[in-house]
Amino acid sequence: MKALIHFALHRRGLVIGVTLGLMAAGLYALQHIAFDAFPDLTGTRVEVITVAPGMAPEEVERLVTYPIESSLMGVPDAEGVRSVSKFGLSLVTVPFPDNVDVYFARQLVQQRLNDAKAALPAGVESALGPVSTPMGELYQYVLTSDSLSLTELKTLHDYTVRPRLRTVPGVSEVNSWGGLTERVEVIVDPVKLAARRLTIADVHDALARNTLAFGGSYLEQGGERYTLRGLGRVENTNDVLRVQVGAYLGAPVRVSDIGTVVVGALPRNGAVTHDGKEEVVSGMVLKLKGADSRDVIKLVRERMAEIQKALPPSVKVTPFYDQTELVGRTTTTIVKNLVEGGLLVIAVLFLFLRNVRAALIVASVIPISMLIAFIGMGLFGYSANLMSLGALDFGLIVDASIVMIESFIRRIESHRDTHRLGLFERAAVEVGRPILFGIAIIVAVYIPIFTLDGMEGRMFKPMAFTVVCAVLGSLFLALTYVPAVASWALRDGEATQAPWLTKLTARYRRVLASVMKRPQPLLITAVILVVIAVGSLSKIGTEFMPKLDEGSILITTRRLPSVGMQDATKLSMAAERIVKQFPEVVTVVTKEGRPDLATEAMGLFEGDMYVILKPRVEWTTAKDPEALVAALDSALRVVPGLWVSFTQPLAMRLDEAESGIKTDLGIKVVGPDLGQNETIAERLRAIVASVPGSADVAVEIADGSGQVRMEIKREALAQYGLSVADVRDAIELAMGSQVAAELIDGFRRVAIVVRLPEASRADAASLSRLTIRAPGGELVPLSAVANVQTTTGPEMIGHEDAQRRSLVLSNVRGRDLGSFVQEVRARIARDAVLPAGVFLEWGGQYENQQRATSRLMLVVPGALFLIFGLLYLSFRSISQALLVLANVPFALVGGIAALWVRQLNLNLSASIGFIALFGIAVLNGVVMVEHLNHLRHAPDEQTLNVLDRILLGAADRLRPVLMTALVASLGFVPMALSTSPGSEVQRPLASVVIGGLITSTVLTLFVLPVLYGWLEDRREARLARRTATRQAHSSAVPVTG
Repeated sequence: MKALIHFALHRRGLVIGVTLGLMAAGLYALQHIAFDAFPDLTGTRVEVITVAPGMAPEEVERLVTYPIESSLMGVPDAEGVRSVSKFGLSLVTVPFPDNVDVYFARQLVQQRLNDAKAALPAGVESALGPVSTPMGELYQYVLTSDSLSLTELKTLHDYTVRPRLRTVPGVSEVNSWGGLTERVEVIVDPVKLAARRLTIADVHDALARNTLAFGGSYLEQGGERYTLRGLGRVENTNDVLRVQVGAYLGAPVRVSDIGTVVVGALPRNGAVTHDGKEEVVSGMVLKLKGADSRDVIKLVRERMAEIQKALPPSVKVTPFYDQTELVGRTTTTIVKNLVEGGLLVIAVLFLFLRNVRAALIVASVIPISMLIAFIGMGLFGYSANLMSLGALDFGLIVDASIVMIESFIRRIESHRDTHRLGLFERAAVEVGRPILFGIAIIVAVYIPIFTLDGMEGRMFKPMAFTVVCAVLGSLFLALTYVPAVASWALRDGEATQAPWLTKLTARYRRVLASVMKRPQPLLITAVILVVIAVGSLSKIGTEFMPKLDEGSILITTRRLPSVGMQDATKLSMAAERIVKQFPEVVTVVTKEGRPDLATEAMGLFEGDMYVILKPRVEWTTAKDPEALVAALDSALRVVPGLWVSFTQPLAMRLDEAESGIKTDLGIKVVGPDLGQNETIAERLRAIVASVPGSADVAVEIADGSGQVRMEIKREALAQYGLSVADVRDAIELAMGSQVAAELIDGFRRVAIVVRLPEASRADAASLSRLTIRAPGGELVPLSAVANVQTTTGPEMIGHEDAQRRSLVLSNVRGRDLGSFVQEVRARIARDAVLPAGVFLEWGGQYENQQRATSRLMLVVPGALFLIFGLLYLSFRSISQALLVLANVPFALVGGIAALWVRQLNLNLSASIGFIALFGIAVLNGVVMVEHLNHLRHAPDEQTLNVLDRILLGAADRLRPVLMTALVASLGFVPMALSTSPGSEVQRPLASVVIGGLITSTVLTLFVLPVLYGWLEDRREARLARRTATRQAHSSAVPVTG
C-alpha cells in the first residue's frame, strides 16, 4: 500500500490517465446497461403447457398431469414440481435455482417430456411455455372498434398485429386474450339426418374426405416437367354446402339437404372487458428473459405505431399497461434521491473542510466511483434499477476519501514548511491502513446478502454488488487519485479550520475530559439503552418487504365456478362501472379466464381487473393507496356473487410465480383426498377470517363446477356392438369438438366443424336423444348405452410435488404480516385437528420472510466474526477488536429507535439497513482507535499521559468522525423522507442507517474513548508490573567477583 501511494504521488499524470480511462469505460458501460424498475425477481422456471380438449379436470389430472409430473420428478437441480389441472388444460411449473441457465433448464425438461409422450392420451401433446418471466409482461393493450365485430377484431389481431409484434427484438411471445376465433359450423338437423338414415359422423367423414389438396408427383412432356396439383379444398361456405354426404333412395344427399352452414366461433375460455362498456380483444407482450425492458418497449411502441397505420380507420389500439411508466417513475425516484443526497454530501464537505478544492476533490470521487460500479454491473450482467442503485449511499462512497483528504489538511495546517510530496505521502500512509481495513469491513458486512436465496436474493444481491463495486472503486481512488490530485491542487494557507469547528472541538474536548473522569453514568446509560432496544425488537411488527406503489391496482375477482361466459362478463362490466366512477381511475380492463396460449390456468369464474390510476397529486377521494383500496372494496360489495382481492400487477405475478399464491398468505392443505382437503380448508378459512387484520379471505375454488356426466352401460354397449370410442366420437361431434376440415383463406386457416343445433344439445335430456349408428346399421340413442345426468365436480385440481392440495388465501391489512401469521398458527394449533396423512404448508409472502430470516440469522453472526477477524488483523489485539465491535449494539439502538419513531415494520429492507449500518459504525471506530494507537507511538506525544493522549487523539478525529457520520446519514435522508414511487423499499433501510449512525457516533466520540482509556490503563499497569518484576529480579542477582 505504501508503494502504491508513493507511485500515485510521483506518477500523477499516469494516475489521472488511468482514472480518465476508467471514466470512459464506465460511460460506455452505462450506455449498454439494461434499465428496469426492478431486477428480475422471478427465478429460472419452465412451464409445461398441455391442452387436452374436452377432458374434465379429473381426467386431465390422471391421464395428463400425473404422467408429466412423474417424468419431471428428479430433474437435475429442479426445486420441485407444482401443477394445476383444469378443464382441457394441464399447466406444470418446474422451478430451478437462479444459477441454472434457462435454456439448459428447458433442455432438461424437454428430455423428460419426450419420455412421457408414450403415457399421454392419443393426440395430446405438451409444449414449453415462452422464454419469459412474470415480470416480462411489459406491455398490454386492447383493440376496439365501433364497426367491427369481436370475431373481426380477433382476426385482425391474430393475423396482423400479433405476427408483426412477435418479430420485435427482445419479444418472446405475444399472447392474445378475448374476442372470438372464427370457424365454419355445419349445423345439421337431427330430424333430416334420421329421415335419410344418416348420422352426424357421416357428415363429418364426408367433409374430411372432400376437402383435400393433393399432388401426384410430376409429368415429363415435350422436354418439360409439369407438377401435378389437385385442388380439392373448399374455398367458401357455398362449397361446403355442395359437399355430398351420401345417398338416399338413389338421390345424392348434400350438406345443404340436411343442415345449414354458418360462420361461428370457437368455444372460448376467456374474455376481456373494458371500462364497463364492451368486450374487447387484448394482447400482451412478453419480454424475452434477460432483455432490456426499456429498449424492448421502445421498439414495441414504434412497431405498434406502424401497425396502427395499417389497420382499418375504425380500429384503435390502446395500451393500458406499460411497464416503462413504472420504470420511469422509479428511475425519477432514484435520480432525485441520489442527486439530493449528493448535494447534501457536498454541502457537508464544504462546511467541514472549508476548502473548495478539497471539497471538489472528494465530491469528484462520487461520479467516478459510480462509473466504476457501472463497469462491474456491465461485466456481470446487472441492470440499473431501484434495487441496484436505489440504496446507494454517496456518504459511504466518499468515506475513504474524506479520511484521506482530512489527513492532508491536518498535515498542511501543522507542517507547512515540510517537503510537500513527503508530507502528503506520510499523511496518506498514516490513514491508508485504517482506510484499507475499513473498506474491507464494509465489503465483509455485505457478504451475508450474497448468500440470500429466492426472491430476497434476487432483490438485494444487485444492491450489494453495486455497493461493493462502488466502495472498492472509492478505495482505489482514495489511495491513488485523491493523493495525486490533492498534492497538486491543495495550497498552503487554504486549509484553515472553520471557527465554529474549532469551538466545537474545544467544547468536545472539555466534555470528553469530564466524562472520562466519571464514566460510570455514561456507560450505565449506554448499557440500559442497548437492553431496552434489543428487548423492544420483539414488539416491532415484521413483514417480508414493504408494499411498493406501482401506480396501479389489480383486483382479482371470483364468481361461482359454474358461471357461464355471458354472466361472467356482465358481472365484470358491472364491477368496472363502479370502479370507473372513482375520479382517481383512468381506465379499467378485466381479463377473465385464460388466454389463447394458456400461460395462466384461470377459469371463467376468475378474473384480473387492471385499474390504471392517475398520478397521486390528482387524487381527490383518497390520500393514499390503502384508503383507495378500502373505498373500492366497500363500493364493490354491492355486486352480488363477486369476491374480490386487492394487489398490484407486478406484486401479484411475483407472488404467483414464487409459490403459486396471489395473496400475502397462503395455507396449503396437502393430502390425498380432494374432498377432505376442501373440508379442512373451509375450517381453516373460518379461523383465518376471525383473526384481526385478515382481508380477502377465501378458499381457492376447486369444486362446484357443473358437469354432465355420462356413465357407460357396458352390457348395453356390447349388445349393440358399440365401443366407448363410438360414444366419445358421437358426443364430440354433436358438440362441434372435432375439426372435420379447414377452409384456407390466404394464410388464414378456419376450422370446419359439424355440430347439432343448440336445441339438440342444450341439456342432459337433449343429449340423451343423440343417436349413434351401430355396426348393424340401426340408430341407437345415447340413453340406451349411457346414463346421462347433471352433477358437479372439481373445477381445478392443484398439486405440490405430485400431491393434491387445497389453498386458503388471505391478505393482511392494518397489521404486520409476522404477528398475523403467528396468531393464525396459534389458533389453528388450538382449534383444528388434522387427520392422518394431511399436513399444512405456509406460503406467500410469509414463506419468503421465514426463508430470509433463517438465512440472515445464520450468516450475519458469521459476518460479524469475519469483521472481528479483520479488526484483529488491523490492531493485533483482541481487546481492541472487541472494543470497535462494541459499536454494533450501540448502532442497533438508533436503528431500532428509528423503526419505532417512523412506525415502520422490521422487514428485509430494514434488515439490510442494519447490515449496512454495522459496517459504517465499525468504520468510524477503526478510524478513532487507529489514530489513538498512532499517537501512542508518535515521538512528539511520548510525554503525554493516557488521558491527555486520548483527549488529543479524539479531538483530532472529531472532524473525520462527524463528517463520515453526517455524509453517510445525510446521503440517506432523501430516501428516508421520499414519498415517490419506489421509495417504499428504500425508506426502512435509510431510516435504520440514519438512526443507527446517530447513536453509534455518540459511542465513537464518548464511550469508545472511555473504554479505550480503561484498556490503556490496564496495559500500562501490566507494563509497570513487568518492569518492576524485571528490576526486582535484576537487584536480587548476587554480584560475584
